Amino acid sequence: MTTELQQSDTDFIWETGGVTRKHTQNITQAFLDDLKDARNESTKQRIGEYHRVASIPTVVVERWMREGFDMWQATGPQIVKKLQSEDLGAFMATDKRI
Repeated sequence: MTTELQQSDTDFIWETGGVTRKHTQNITQAFLDDLKDARNESTKQRIGEYHRVASIPTVVVERWMREGFDMWQATGPQIVKKLQSEDLGAFMATDKRI
């Protein structure tokens, strides 16, 4: 069982009139369980200079970019709010306030 996030896959579907790109990524239960464990343990640790806040799959980041949300320019609180607003809290790695 692996807790690592798998590489995303890109498939091209040729249909009459054009090509469609399909981007998928397998998110295992083990990966989600690891994040849940990290959230639970985060309450016992002090926040240091580097603190794991979330692990967001590539396909989610790319969708956000297409929708106009640039995660690389956003603040931590903006990213947390975006995850929560889309019911993607499972990707959070801490229960601490950011």
